Parts: sequence; C-alpha cells; structure tokens
Amino acid sequence: MNLTELLPEAWRAELTPFLEPAATAALGAFVAEQYATYTIYPPIEDLFAAYRLCSPSQTRVLLLGQDPYHGPGQAHGLSFSVRAGVRVPPSLRNVYKELAEDVGVAPSTSGDLTGWARQGILLLNAVLTVREKSAGSHKNKGWEVFTDATIRALNARNERIVFLLWGSYARKKASLVTNPVHTVVESGHPSPLNGGKDFFGARMFSAANKALADGGRPPIDWDPRG
Repeated sequence: MNLTELLPEAWRAELTPFLEPAATAALGAFVAEQYATYTIYPPIEDLFAAYRLCSPSQTRVLLLGQDPYHGPGQAHGLSFSVRAGVRVPPSLRNVYKELAEDVGVAPSTSGDLTGWARQGILLLNAVLTVREKSAGSHKNKGWEVFTDATIRALNARNERIVFLLWGSYARKKASLVTNPVHTVVESGHPSPLNGGKDFFGARMFSAANKALADGGRPPIDWDPRG
C-alpha cells in the first residue's frame, strides 16, 4: 500500500519533504497486511478523510486526537468524530459541554464533526488505524512519524494555524510547533477519565478564534451542524 499515493495531491506535496521513504513504505506494508487480515477502523476508504476534507491551505486549526474509536460503525477518519446516528461518545459530550459554556453553541445530538473539517479544522489522530475492540493496537507501528510529518508541514506554513492540544499525549507535540506565526492552545483531555481537569473552563474555542483573528484569519463557527 503506497500511503502517499492515497493522499490528496496537495497534502502529498507538503508531506513528502518530511517523510522518510523506507519508513513510509514499511508503514504501508503493515497497514495493508492489517486490513487484509483483521477488522480495522476506520474503513480503508475513510483512512485519509481528514486530509481529503481539509487541504493544507484551508487548515486553520489542527485538533489532535490519539487513535480512532475501535467499536463498529464509529470511526470515520476524523479525530473525536463518529458517524451520524452513532451515540455521542463521552469525551465528545464533554467537548460539547465546554463549547456551550465557552462560545454558546448548544450541544449537538450528532457526533459527526464533518462540518468542522469542511471549515478548515484538521481532525487528525496521531495513529490513523486501530484493530477492532483493541484500543492502541497500532501504536508505535509508524503512524506517529507520519502524523508528526503532518504537524511539521503545517508548522512550515506562514499563515497562522492554531494547534489545539488536549491531554498529555497531544501536548507533547507542542515541541514540533516552532514557527512563531502559529499558536498552540493546550488543555486537559475531555475524557471523563480525566474528570474534566484543566479542560472545563479552559475556553480553548474562544482562544482559538482570538488567535485566528489576531493572525488575520477568519474565525471558526464552532457549531458542527454548520
């Protein structure tokens, strides 16, 4: 599986300078073997949905998750998002609570964040695939290098991008953002396992919009329903 050939052309051009061909080929071979052998999420046609829905030039916000949901019918290639009709996961319910408190967006009954992606929010997981009912099963198989390259490519752009980093895992990626034109907004993770610590009240959505406005870019309409 040639992963770079599956990417939209604009992303392929931006990522290639930051990718090591042998490592990317090894990752592609692993991913192909996993899809051929096991039930893997998201479905292969949604593997690069985040990239397809949000081009590099459109990207205003990067929201980094860890790995896809591992239950049937949930993951569709966008971090924190689930397909329409699927029960809203607990972490996303907490995101919706903070959205209401911060920017007055009433909680959606749908967990589909495609509306965010179409506005220029790159909903990226650090690991892009997972085996069914086996959280973290594709950790340390090469995806982290691939998605770090995505962050590095965005860091190289000179229009302001806001990097929303929730939780200790995502916050470690702040070191990849070295271009002073960009803004990093950090908080705790929305997972109920975190108890809302450093997430509720962090007001990262309004902070992101202020940073975008200060950088001369349009704000995000945070209502995922559009």
